[in-house]
Amino acid sequence: MPTIRLATQADRALWEPLFDGYAAFYQTPLTDQTRDTVWGWIHDPANPFWCALALSDDGHPLGLAQYQLMHRSLGGSMVCYLSDLFTTPEARGQGIGRALIDHVLAFARDRGLPNVRWLTAEDNMTARQLYDTYRPRTPFILYSAPTT
Repeated sequence: MPTIRLATQADRALWEPLFDGYAAFYQTPLTDQTRDTVWGWIHDPANPFWCALALSDDGHPLGLAQYQLMHRSLGGSMVCYLSDLFTTPEARGQGIGRALIDHVLAFARDRGLPNVRWLTAEDNMTARQLYDTYRPRTPFILYSAPTT
């Protein structure tokens, strides 16, 4: 089983190819500025944004989960939002995604948060097979409106 731990300042060389792989999966180009910004969020103690890395026994990066706190007005509480989940293609099918989700669930549980939420692409059937083992998908539809 992999080691799941929070990313440290020294882990950028482990994190960056995983984040780049995640962006490539969703066909989203990244800039150095975007990488720097996200890496900054992860290590800013005033910013409730975290990154857990999944590492093999020899320290090889296998996956990441990036998550944050989110207000849920109808519940009058904070929930945890799993922003990004990615495993390397060679690590898929080995329980890495499940271990990362379980890490985020434990994080939320330890803080008394009632819920972890996340989105995925409708056609991401491999991930959805895993996600459906936690709960069925919700009926909500995401809208995203650019401001420029």
